[in-house]
Amino acid sequence: MANMRTAMDAAFWDLNISTPRTLDGTARSIPGEPIPLDRSTASKALRIQQLSLLGNGFPLGIIPSYSPTSRKELGSFALQSLLFKAATSNWWLGFTGQFRPKKLVSDIKAELSSVDEWELPILKDIGKHFLEKSLYAFGLCSQLSLTPSSSLLLSTEKHGEKKGRRLRAMLFHKLPEHDVTLEAAWPELFLDHKGRYWEVPESISLDCSSLVSEDGLRYRFGLHKNGGHPRAVDNITDEPPLSLMQGICGKAAASYEKSKDFWRIKEKKEDIIIETDKGRIYRPSYDIRLREPHAAVSGIIGGTLEAWLNNGSSSSSASRHRSPFGVDLFGSLCYTFQHGKFKESFGDLTRVDARLDVSSALGLAKQVSKVFRKASSNNARDVLSSPRLELILQQQVAGPIVFRVDSKFSLNSPTGVQLEDFVCSLNYSLKLLQSGKVVAWYSPKRKEGMIELRLFEF
Repeated sequence: MANMRTAMDAAFWDLNISTPRTLDGTARSIPGEPIPLDRSTASKALRIQQLSLLGNGFPLGIIPSYSPTSRKELGSFALQSLLFKAATSNWWLGFTGQFRPKKLVSDIKAELSSVDEWELPILKDIGKHFLEKSLYAFGLCSQLSLTPSSSLLLSTEKHGEKKGRRLRAMLFHKLPEHDVTLEAAWPELFLDHKGRYWEVPESISLDCSSLVSEDGLRYRFGLHKNGGHPRAVDNITDEPPLSLMQGICGKAAASYEKSKDFWRIKEKKEDIIIETDKGRIYRPSYDIRLREPHAAVSGIIGGTLEAWLNNGSSSSSASRHRSPFGVDLFGSLCYTFQHGKFKESFGDLTRVDARLDVSSALGLAKQVSKVFRKASSNNARDVLSSPRLELILQQQVAGPIVFRVDSKFSLNSPTGVQLEDFVCSLNYSLKLLQSGKVVAWYSPKRKEGMIELRLFEF
């Protein structure tokens, strides 16, 4: 069923969202905003690892992506590839590249249209177009295993059409019952619920997260620092989200998660080992997480506590103010129905997930009180006041290919139900990975699309 943990993780600064805007393929979700679509969350595999594996199935190891840029002449279509990699027993290094062909093709076409005779200077002029730095982006990523339970990840990338470069560092340490992560980025890229990007010059997080216990309890706490003033990547005039303004925040959260099956057809040994005249044939599901037809309900409920130091929430609008302290509750409820075992070539998987999210119980209570008092509502301040309904539809097309649609609706009482986000994707399950798939998705809202490798996701 849908990943319920995002209900709590969305309150922190380290929830990764898939995007082709960066070479590492991720941007951050913004705390204090609605929980992002389940399909929008990034793959567990690093982008450089994805390119290494995906390159085996694409001509010349080149993977296409689609995302708009600030310079329209560059176009949205891009080609990415892993150009170089090296590895030892406890260290690896990778060098990635990206190329946008639209401007090159347009410039060469314009050059040739004005040529009467082919001469050597003409060829030199055409060659200069290939050296246009705005066409390219390059990234370097390296990971070092310090101990069996600790690792250090360093990465940098430079886009030719932009000034400066992006630097990221992450130190990860695994404890018996907790994960400790220290991350920093200069700058960090964030994505808001309207599909707009923001750059924060400095973003540093220290986080400790517990593993999910058998009884469903989970908690996490940490510190986060924003440095500098957030800048809109897209040409918009709106003020930045308050949670991205400079300051230091200490936050803690706890949650309780539970699921219950209404019915489930358990997989048996004879379902995967079939007796034939030629002997036994091993025929597992295309994805082990989609192998059992069932109907189930799951839920999560929790609370957050935060405190801001150096509360730099200065704004030109007097109505915008970030409280130095905050306490809130959140919750999600999900119903799942699956038909089929995803084993046959056709018609063996139909799945529906319906998830209701309440990101802020306090915001919802304020909205309800305004309805009863017939008071006016400020949509800019009440972004969390409306519950969200997320629908996930999956249908087998043929063999391991599944078409999936993720949609999210805002249940806003004054204006009714509004479609807030929508992502469609084609998924090709890789049986050898048990629960791995190649995903090609497109977001009409963001006008972005990319191809990813995802592991152990429903």
